[in-house]
Amino acid sequence: MDIILKYFDDFSEKQLGQLQQLEALYKEWNEKINVISRKDIDALYEKHVLHSLAIAAMCGFDKGTQVVDIGTGGGFPGIPLAIYFPEVEFLLTDSIGKKIKVVQEVAAAIGLQNVTAVHSRVEEIKGRTFDYAVSRAVAPLAELWNWINAAIRKGQKSDEFPNGLICLKGGDLTKEINESGLKKVVQAWSVHDIFPEPFFEEKFLIYVPKL
Repeated sequence: MDIILKYFDDFSEKQLGQLQQLEALYKEWNEKINVISRKDIDALYEKHVLHSLAIAAMCGFDKGTQVVDIGTGGGFPGIPLAIYFPEVEFLLTDSIGKKIKVVQEVAAAIGLQNVTAVHSRVEEIKGRTFDYAVSRAVAPLAELWNWINAAIRKGQKSDEFPNGLICLKGGDLTKEINESGLKKVVQAWSVHDIFPEPFFEEKFLIYVPKL
């Protein structure tokens, strides 16, 4: 938790309590269902929670904003973002049912009222539109955009960015961005510039506006 408080000082008591519960909950669930790598579970707050909150550090969502998390896995970045933005609605999706079960149980245990988790590929969700999509290291940028572009509605529900896709990625992204067909509109920031910790040296935040 200390590393979270190093960079954020605006949590309410309720939010702090929710964040503090995450470690025990994920350790308990990880013993039953491996949703976080064994080597990372002891660094949950840095490698998963703080990493997810890089999105919150760069982009504030307005009250009532609707956000979809593509391939949430164990609930990242969706769960930390839902804690940070209690007045924003989050739909967390994943194609692996046991991971969604963990997300549902964790959200219920900490009293998150603004999270719905569904066992589905995001491209198979029909009749829903969103203001923003978020994702963490799920698929190449071209695939992410192909899956979600049609479901993002035009508009701007943030002071910082028009509606669009915000994703967390690692490594050299030059080739991936070039091959995405989105090079002219993509914006990228180093997460290490936001949180100067060694773990984030090759981590990036990518934004694509709704076209």
